[in-house]
Amino acid sequence: MNKIRILQMGIEDWNEKYNIPEDVKVTFCPEELKKEKLIYEIVFIEHNLTEAQAKVVYDMSMSYCLFALDSFDMDDITKKLFERRMGKVLAANDVQDFLDNRAKDYYGNPYGEKFRPGSIGIAQGFKGSIKWNGQFSVSLEGDYGDSFNQIAFWRTNIPLEKNQAIEFWLEYKKAADIEIKLTIKQFVSGSLSDVMDSWEFSEEDLKEPVVIEGEKGNGPIFCSLSASGKGKLDIIALHDRHSRRGLGAFMVGGERHVTSEREEIFSYFDPGDLKPPLAVYFSGYKTQEGFEGYYMMRKMGCPFLLIAEQRFEGGGFYMGSPEYERLMVDVIDSYLNKLGFYPEELILSGISMGTIGSAYYGCDLRPHALILGKPLASLGDIAANERINRPKGFPTSLDLLRHYAGGMDKKAINELNERYWNKIRNTDFSHTKFIVSYMFEDDYDSTAYNKLLSELNSAGVQVYGKGLHGRHNDNSGGIAAWFKGQYDRVLREDFNR
Repeated sequence: MNKIRILQMGIEDWNEKYNIPEDVKVTFCPEELKKEKLIYEIVFIEHNLTEAQAKVVYDMSMSYCLFALDSFDMDDITKKLFERRMGKVLAANDVQDFLDNRAKDYYGNPYGEKFRPGSIGIAQGFKGSIKWNGQFSVSLEGDYGDSFNQIAFWRTNIPLEKNQAIEFWLEYKKAADIEIKLTIKQFVSGSLSDVMDSWEFSEEDLKEPVVIEGEKGNGPIFCSLSASGKGKLDIIALHDRHSRRGLGAFMVGGERHVTSEREEIFSYFDPGDLKPPLAVYFSGYKTQEGFEGYYMMRKMGCPFLLIAEQRFEGGGFYMGSPEYERLMVDVIDSYLNKLGFYPEELILSGISMGTIGSAYYGCDLRPHALILGKPLASLGDIAANERINRPKGFPTSLDLLRHYAGGMDKKAINELNERYWNKIRNTDFSHTKFIVSYMFEDDYDSTAYNKLLSELNSAGVQVYGKGLHGRHNDNSGGIAAWFKGQYDRVLREDFNR
């Protein structure tokens, strides 16, 4: 396991003053601080900094991970750094306790995943109907008994290390007469039957993510679901994520937003230099859960917001129920308001799956610019291309078509396409720039760019396009380079950065 790196801008070396845990490395810096490429997981300051020191600390730290001890009064330079890095104050007397009990939650590599629906096993005793809905969910309907009986389990065990915390979130829908319970067992490492620890979570517990900790040592964990009552139960997804014990979702400071139907949106906000614009980046398709684009957006210097979602296999393209879509707009609006910015000081951006989120919610937010790489738009056509143009290339598209349009026929394909295009053609984009890099032979959605040109009805809208030869994933490097270059140009020319 990589050690958690702490930079200490102090007076007395903590390596000599405190007991440093094995998984923590403290770098003491009494005065001169040299710029390094690395970014520390945690930075502590025990005195006011010079302008030069503050700049280096800013470059080598992350938001929400800067601490000042309460043993000194901050001057203007240090306060400014503290504000830009969303700093926290720690009592000098609490340093040892922090090192022992909290530093471990600032680990550098977040991780999350969800058990594949194909790994769900149905208990042999269940006599009702079973229906598999692609890679999205499995539907059970029948009588589960008057008391709790195991009805499903996940075949894939996952490792739990000593003192590690793992968070679980279960997506499901059920009839009112059904009650469920999630059971997690940890086995002795190397054993098939010796149980080291176990946890049970009721339906009430499952209203929030539940957390288990490896207090008794290393060993794999096994998850199963029990139910009682009668009716229909949809098991959609079980997510497991390395927990930060309340410090944030995936990243320290990451936030989780959830609808009444248990669908999640994740956001991570970095205030940058607190000057316009707010740059929003929607993550692309990925099976490892978490945010995307942190280091790229950090280099912009301006405030930025990362958006991610973990529905379906690799992501649900940011569409959803009316409640879900209102929540997405509210999340972005809340950070605009926090900064005191206007829509003309907003940029929405993304690559591939992220372009759907950017353009779709651009209709609601009317940003200054949309920066899109490998745009996708006609989700129905993307699913239709799975049969001939891209066989077995992106089966998630079929789940999206069935879920969002209720079928797999031409009517459903057109309905899903129109869900996106109706918003585009009925939006006034006269004050928005579209900056788009696309693939000429895109095997996902070859019509996205040209159709965008024809569907934009706004007078005065500006479109900048660059096409590259190849299929959707043939030149991701070229798309990313142009994407970054256009971001730099917009920041420089439109915001004097």
